[in-house]
Amino acid sequence: MKKKNRVRKAQEFQSLIHTAKKSTNESFVMYFADKKEKEARIGITLSKKMGKAVERNLIKRQVRMMCQELTDFSSYPKDVILIVRYGYKNHSYTANKNNLEKLLLKATII
Repeated sequence: MKKKNRVRKAQEFQSLIHTAKKSTNESFVMYFADKKEKEARIGITLSKKMGKAVERNLIKRQVRMMCQELTDFSSYPKDVILIVRYGYKNHSYTANKNNLEKLLLKATII
């Protein structure tokens, strides 16, 4: 996922979380709002309870790859903040990818 397609600033995270709609499942909490730039952006965050830095970075890399495979950033209509839940560790990569795909589809329908 390219850097231009990521939400990186804390202020942007907070503004999206406070103004956006919310959708959840056992692996993710997703906040989504209409995009403000040409391409959609995705921000990924997770708690320190998920593990040490190495484990958290592994999870973020996996989620970034899932987003890159599932999303066409030029045509996707929303900016998204993904919060990874502790239930992510209980599922396989493919199960988590399916959960994320369902949430992304739900966001475009709503």
